[in-house]
Amino acid sequence: IYILQKCFFWMIKNMKPTILFILHLPPPVHGAAMVGKYIHDSRVINEAFDCHYINLTTARDLADIGRVGVRKIRQFVTLLRQIRREVRRLRPQLVYVTPNACGGAFYKDFVVVQMLKRMGCRVVVHYHNKGVLTRQERWLDDKLYRRFFNGLKVILLAEALYADVKKYVKRDDVYICPNGIPETLQTEPVAERHNKIPHLLFLSNLLESKGVLVLLDACRILKDKGYNFVCDFVGGETAEIDVRRFAREVEERGLDSMTVYHGRKYGDEKRDFFENADVFVFPTYYHNETFGLVNLEAMEFKLPVISTDEGGIPDVIKDGENGLICRKQDARSLSDSIACLLDNKELRVKMGENGYKKFKKQFTLQAFEDNMRRILREISC
Repeated sequence: IYILQKCFFWMIKNMKPTILFILHLPPPVHGAAMVGKYIHDSRVINEAFDCHYINLTTARDLADIGRVGVRKIRQFVTLLRQIRREVRRLRPQLVYVTPNACGGAFYKDFVVVQMLKRMGCRVVVHYHNKGVLTRQERWLDDKLYRRFFNGLKVILLAEALYADVKKYVKRDDVYICPNGIPETLQTEPVAERHNKIPHLLFLSNLLESKGVLVLLDACRILKDKGYNFVCDFVGGETAEIDVRRFAREVEERGLDSMTVYHGRKYGDEKRDFFENADVFVFPTYYHNETFGLVNLEAMEFKLPVISTDEGGIPDVIKDGENGLICRKQDARSLSDSIACLLDNKELRVKMGENGYKKFKKQFTLQAFEDNMRRILREISC
């Protein structure tokens, strides 16, 4: 009997908590979907827990996100049935959900989470977007948020994002887990570049809210002040800014010899731009920006980063330490930040080194997996 008791307690101690992950997986490819894939493929997380996965995505591509139709409604009903079946079959210790913060997609996720709570599930939500703060004064949304967040644990990407949910969630119920990305370099990069003419790098899709036009305005200011540089734009065309409009905007500002649009780049071609750049510039004011994964890519290459205080970016880019934070939608503030780094090569190198150290310590995929395992273990026990 004693041996059986010992075996029983050993089995209980070593049983893996069952977690049902209801998350976005690619396609389409976007930040939340990529993080979902990292979790799905993570050996660290899958060895620590008895993991099961349901894909929350109903969009066919990026353009389909946010649209409503008969097909999506049918998919959603099927999704709800699948979730109910899996919860009854698995009886998980924890259900992990990646919801949307506002709008029509939030109402869909509200239904999912309320159903889970009614089924007696312990639920943790992991936010890759924001927008609660912008909708909380609306009567209906406020009422729904109060019900939605009641009894939930919340994972955020950065401390700065707590303000978005502060009205509804106690700080003790919030966990901070910064995003991480896979390391791409086999050897440590060199921070000092040797370009005769300094190169600025912008890497994102051509959207106004990503700061494309603000950066062009800043480049014009710098040109008028006599600065010599090249600004490389890398990323996909969009309905807002295609190659023709970009060329027109460049011509209007007299920047033909100083700015170059290179289109989308992947793999080694993308790597070449990071290796050849002196400064990375990401002046986003996109309302849903929470982290800025592209800034992490720049930090891995020992690039100083100029960005904004949008979302959780100030938790990644510390002003004066591994980059500079400029005011959103302010070309003069951006041009002053760029000028500061163009004037001081030693500062560029120092910030690049600091950024690399911070990346290796906090923002690798391994760091993300370890943080997520720790948080899920704490919540599920």
